[in-house]
Amino acid sequence: MKNVLLIEDDSVLRENTAELLELSGYNVITSSNGKLGITSAKENLPDIIVCDIMMPEVDGYGVLEALSENEKTKHIPFIYLSAKTERHDVRKGMDLGADDYITKPFSEDELISAIESRMAKAAILKEVRENKKSKLIETDNNDIRSLNDLKNFFDDNGKELTYSNGEIIYKEGDNSNNIFLINKGVVKCHKLDEQGKELITALYKEDDLFGYTSFTENFPYKDTATAMKNTVLMAVAKSDLKDILNKNHQVTLELIQLLTEDLTGVKEQLLQMAYSSVNKKTATTILKFAEKLNSKPSDAIKISRSDLASVAGIATETLIRTMSVFKKQGLIEIDGRNIKIINLQGLKDIV
Repeated sequence: MKNVLLIEDDSVLRENTAELLELSGYNVITSSNGKLGITSAKENLPDIIVCDIMMPEVDGYGVLEALSENEKTKHIPFIYLSAKTERHDVRKGMDLGADDYITKPFSEDELISAIESRMAKAAILKEVRENKKSKLIETDNNDIRSLNDLKNFFDDNGKELTYSNGEIIYKEGDNSNNIFLINKGVVKCHKLDEQGKELITALYKEDDLFGYTSFTENFPYKDTATAMKNTVLMAVAKSDLKDILNKNHQVTLELIQLLTEDLTGVKEQLLQMAYSSVNKKTATTILKFAEKLNSKPSDAIKISRSDLASVAGIATETLIRTMSVFKKQGLIEIDGRNIKIINLQGLKDIV
C-alpha cells in the first residue's frame, strides 16, 4: 500500500480528502500545517506528498523548498492542492519543482489520476537514477587504475561547485563528507592559533585534490578551506571514493604517496619557520605563491601581506620590511597587493 502525506490546514477538507484517498487504497498520513508536514515527510518518507499552499507556520512553497534541500526527500513527488488559481501562483509552484498543481475545487478522478501518474513517473526516474549510478560506478571503477584516472572520475561524476574569491568552502570542525578536485582556481587551507593569528597549512592549485582528512571516515576537517580566486571544484562523496579504493589498490597506494608528500611539505614548512632566516622565509614564500597562483612565476601575483606572512611564519611588519629590501635589490616589484618577480634566480639563490 502506497503512503500519501496530506498537508492541509483546513480540517474539514483534510478529513474529506484523506477519506477519499483511503477509499482509493492509499495509506494516508496527515499534517495540519507546513512545519509539521516537513517533519512528517522526513520521518515517514511517503511515496507522494499532496500539499496546500496557504498555511500557518510554513506555507506550501516553504515546504517544497525545505524538502528539496534534503537528500532523502528531494525526489518524493510533490503535488500542490490550492485555491490559488492565478497564473503566477501556478508558475511559482512549478518553478520550485512541484510535479503537479491542482486547483480547488477538484474532482476525485482528477486527484487520483494525478497521484498515480506522478508516482509512476517517480518510480521510473528512480530506476533510471539507480541504474545510471550502478553503471557509472561499475564501469568507472573498473577503469580507474591510477591517480590520473581517479581525477578523470572526479571530472566526469563529481558535483560541480563554484566559489568566489574569499568564499569559505568548508570550516574547521565541519564533517568531511567530500573530497575535492580543483578544476579552476586556488584554495588555501588555514587555521587560527591560540592568539588568533592565521596560519596557512596548505595551498592547492588547479588539478590538486584536497579535503582528505580521511579517505574512508567522516572525521571533522582539521582546518578551514577558502578560495583565493574564483574557483571551480568537483566534489565526490567519500562513500563513492571508498568503493573505488576497495577495488583499486594501485590508486590507494598513490593516494598514500600523496598524503606522504603533503606531510613532508608541512614538515619542511615547520622547519623553515623554526630555523630559516627572515630573507629565506620571505623568498621561499613568494616563490611558493607564484608557483601556486600562476603558470609563470614571473607573472604578477595578487596576495595579501597577511597571507604571505602566515605561510612564512613571520610578523606581517617583518615581511613588509623584507619585501622592501627585495624591491630595492631589484628582485621584485610591488604595486599595491600585486607582487611581480623581476629576478627569479636571485630569489632562488636566497633560498
